[in-house]
Amino acid sequence: MSDLLIRNLRPMANDACDMLIENGRIARIAPGIDAPGVAIEDGAGAIAIPGLAETHTHLDKTMWDMPWYDGRKGGTLQDLVDNERHSRIPLGIDVHRQAMRHAIRLIRTGTTHIRSHVDVDTDHRLSLLEGKMRARDALAGAVDMQIVAFPQSGLMVRPGTAELLDEALSAGADVVGGLDPSSFDRDPKASLDTTFALAVKHGKPIDIHLHEPGELGAFTMEMIMDRTETEGLQGRVGISHAFCLGMPDQARVAGLIDRLARLDMRIFTTGAPSATCPSLLALRAAGVKVGIGCDGIRDTWGPWGQPDMLDRARIVGMKNKLRRDEELVALLDTATTGGAAAIGIADHTLEVGAPADLTLVAGETLAHAVVETAPRPLVVKAGRVVARSGEFCVEGVSMP
Repeated sequence: MSDLLIRNLRPMANDACDMLIENGRIARIAPGIDAPGVAIEDGAGAIAIPGLAETHTHLDKTMWDMPWYDGRKGGTLQDLVDNERHSRIPLGIDVHRQAMRHAIRLIRTGTTHIRSHVDVDTDHRLSLLEGKMRARDALAGAVDMQIVAFPQSGLMVRPGTAELLDEALSAGADVVGGLDPSSFDRDPKASLDTTFALAVKHGKPIDIHLHEPGELGAFTMEMIMDRTETEGLQGRVGISHAFCLGMPDQARVAGLIDRLARLDMRIFTTGAPSATCPSLLALRAAGVKVGIGCDGIRDTWGPWGQPDMLDRARIVGMKNKLRRDEELVALLDTATTGGAAAIGIADHTLEVGAPADLTLVAGETLAHAVVETAPRPLVVKAGRVVARSGEFCVEGVSMP
């Protein structure tokens, strides 16, 4: 943490002023602040927003800056999972190196909080988690990183995985992950029994990938909601993707959303172009905490994506058919304050007393800032400048 004075910025696109940061927190926001001896940065009239929150990604999977991979396959989810698991070692995907490459690019584009899943399976055991934790340690102070122990290859269908998840949570993983308890694990009761038991044992939150569409997804979601209520884990359970909330039966969806809100469950969406997705505005209107994420970036699954949360916000916005300025402002909130709240960060704002986690962005208004593609002029984490003009600038840490 450090002291810093940023002159001539526009917090949330309001009038230009100065921001004084002391001990890593916002101490004062006003015109013409005088702070002798404090380092000064010129905001040059840029908009200041809370740091971007990447709430669903897979830092262990990216092939960024590796040779182009031409072996991507189609097929079922099982086919994609198997191809990745079998290809990791032959391709030389070093998790620490690749996680650093991905995370530093997120920092350069304004991200100050990351929730990343990491595969835990009986082939690689905890080796991928170990690489991810090394990246988390190396970037401490530049970004906050939550790690989800994720049974990508299945939980009940791969005996021994539950024990590995238990070890991963003891070793330093922050969140219990899950994957399609009905369609992939083939035993939703046993899968959820195990997932929730691990969460209760370790006192950790839950984040379950739910790709299951339509009524099957709704059925599984109701089972997750039932278990959340029974275990008293309100506010501790999230569902990623939640494609079933995009099904045509809007009355059915409305009932699910209402219960999600009552249980304070969180939804994490990536705006997947190839699937039905939940309505961002409907979830927010109901009071559901929502985060967005880039998911996988240029990995064995697909060639697409950029490590930039404003780029992902634009994808989510287009998927949700958002056009009006007030809708784009809601989208930006989901990528910043709202998304941070969804992963348990409660004070991620530009208010006096809040942690000084912020980024400067180009644009005339907040809506304009969402669609603008310029580099981020300045990224600040706990009062420390971590990126300037799109370049990472943390001493002692370099791009691998």
